[in-house]
Amino acid sequence: MAIDTPHNVSPIAVFDLDGTLADTAGDLVGTLNVILEREGLASLPVRKARDMIGAGARALIQRGFEAAGKELTPDYLDELFRQFMVHYGENICVRTRLYPGVAEALDRLEDAGFILAVCTNKVEEHSVKLLQELGVGHRFAANCGRDTFRYFKPDPRHLTLTIERAGGHPSRAVMIGDSRTDIVTAKNAGIPVIAVPFGYTDVPVQRLEPDLVIKHFDELFPAIQRLMRPLAA
Repeated sequence: MAIDTPHNVSPIAVFDLDGTLADTAGDLVGTLNVILEREGLASLPVRKARDMIGAGARALIQRGFEAAGKELTPDYLDELFRQFMVHYGENICVRTRLYPGVAEALDRLEDAGFILAVCTNKVEEHSVKLLQELGVGHRFAANCGRDTFRYFKPDPRHLTLTIERAGGHPSRAVMIGDSRTDIVTAKNAGIPVIAVPFGYTDVPVQRLEPDLVIKHFDELFPAIQRLMRPLAA
């Protein structure tokens, strides 16, 4: 059934965070390596571990330990997760940077009347803190993490509830992400999705069939115009 488009509702662009807005691999893998080294295991190079990112910290720890050849019990994973969250929260923006062109793309979208929001599998506290430290936290009408609602990506309700919280409507929304999780979430919500190929994914994003792929953020606004021309005009 088609979704009725409400009148006088601004279009909304919803962004993933890790691997989409910001290159967070250095600090995430750095924290993972602190945990591995505490357990007497070898650290992982960022280039090897970066594609383990995207499903949340707990999954990153589990994947990291699997790569190191060690299985974790659920209780011990919980303990390592607590250690990870403390260390990462204290070192969240040491090597993390926005991708080139992000600030300018946000400017252009805001100038065109778009609402901006973040839908991430980071916990909300870390997402809010990181974007504040990167100087763009104030740009987003909603910043919804893994623990904001009862649902998290790839459950489409994480995305639709983020849109609702930001004051948008799903019929006037577009998602921007870097991974299978983002693309599946958007598709299940019936929302067009633009993928970036420079993030964290174990499968090239083109194979996941997003609506469009952009290689740089200076391509974002024209891409949104192609998908949502009546909204971006």
